[in-house]
Amino acid sequence: MIIRYERNGKVKHGWMVEADQKVRVIEGDIYKIQSAKPIMTGLELSLDEIAIKAPSEPSKVVCIGVNYRDHAEEMGIELPKEPLMFLKPSTTVVGPHEPIVYPKLTANLHYEGELAVIIKKEAKRVKAEDADDYILGCTCAIDVTARDLQMSDGQWTRSKSFDTFCPLGPAIAAKLDYQNLRIVTRLNGEVRQDSNTNQMVFTIPQIVEAVSAVMTLLPGDVILTGTPPGVGELKPGDEISVSIEGIGTLSTHVVAED
Repeated sequence: MIIRYERNGKVKHGWMVEADQKVRVIEGDIYKIQSAKPIMTGLELSLDEIAIKAPSEPSKVVCIGVNYRDHAEEMGIELPKEPLMFLKPSTTVVGPHEPIVYPKLTANLHYEGELAVIIKKEAKRVKAEDADDYILGCTCAIDVTARDLQMSDGQWTRSKSFDTFCPLGPAIAAKLDYQNLRIVTRLNGEVRQDSNTNQMVFTIPQIVEAVSAVMTLLPGDVILTGTPPGVGELKPGDEISVSIEGIGTLSTHVVAED
């Protein structure tokens, strides 16, 4: 699996060797797949030598709403006829263990555990059958929402866009069979969401086709593919994690805004 890490003030990508708790250093741009391909250097670093960062630096985060059948049933709403899209700015992205900051402007903060797709090359008007050629891999995500602002505003931009509202990580799993993965969210150790990506209304290839028909996706861009049932409230001091089969666990915590 691919991670992005910081060491001695420099940020690079590496290949996680979980069995040895080490990272193999990658030189070069992992997104330049046509030429100047990244290379394995042979250098290995132990995990205590590095700080794991968010696995990509997207120009945008595209989110899909109401994309799990069991979540729609929980809410008592009809399934959408086409993917429901909204955006989170790149400034919402943080990595594992970087805190979610509870803003003073909200009194009702919610979590939504999700599978995230990382784009590997420019994607414009991609057909679903070709989507895998544009996907670098998948990672875990938390779509954080100021629920009271979402309801009062009548649209979602402000409620979804505060800094730290999109934790990502810990790694990008490449060539993952994303159609049948268990996804579990835990709040303070208690399971709050437990579902499977086979509950998605729209498949990942269908989502890539729909999004790229509207906007050009760039290398490193992120698509959040929707959340299962069981979303709920966050408080300062809470510990939250999202585990996805084949990827690992994204863990973080909530702090009050200064």
